[in-house]
Amino acid sequence: MKPAEIRNMTKAEVENKLIALREQLFKMRAEIATGRVERPGKFRLIKRDIAKCCTILKEKESEA
Repeated sequence: MKPAEIRNMTKAEVENKLIALREQLFKMRAEIATGRVERPGKFRLIKRDIAKCCTILKEKESEA
């Protein structure tokens, strides 16, 4: 997900996206623990998307 896409979202949409990404990360960790991971590289991408969402949320809070 690109930062421009996240910046176009409302604050509530970004928060919902962040919750969904954290749920995906939790499921991915469970898959890693059981050894059933299809795409291990996706783990890193999810973590990066979470970081992008958190950063943009902070930007939106400081603007308001």
